[in-house]
Amino acid sequence: MTRRLTIIIAIIGSTSILAAAFAFQFMGYSPCKICIWQRWPHVVAVFAGVVWLLYHDSRLLLLGLLSTITASSLAIYHSGIEQKWWLGPQSCTSSGIGGLSTDELFSKIMNAPIVRCDEIVWSFLGLSMANWNVFLSFILTLFWLYSIKHNQKT
Repeated sequence: MTRRLTIIIAIIGSTSILAAAFAFQFMGYSPCKICIWQRWPHVVAVFAGVVWLLYHDSRLLLLGLLSTITASSLAIYHSGIEQKWWLGPQSCTSSGIGGLSTDELFSKIMNAPIVRCDEIVWSFLGLSMANWNVFLSFILTLFWLYSIKHNQKT
């Protein structure tokens, strides 16, 4: 497989992940804060790939690789929050109400974000959107790594 084809596949992969995220949002699945964070590395990967196709600057290959590693890492972080393995950002995770005064409870309810990062709102084959993002971003990481390791002509 040529480097050019590998990068085109990586561009299509990240673009597809972004398109799916926006499709789910259009269907009424509002994204949480971490879901939004997970989109940005894919935007950077698409940008790096498209610019590489134009200029063939090998530094862009590293940017694409780092972007998909970042996307995988954020998705792992989000998956752990969904599974209650660790806490997420306070503005994005539900927590207990024990020990709160009436005023503190009222304030917590009034300031609560609409979408929680620690709730799985959709799953397929037992995997949440964050889990799928881990898997797919890791596969894209392998494509970027292949493009770096195999120094063929374009």
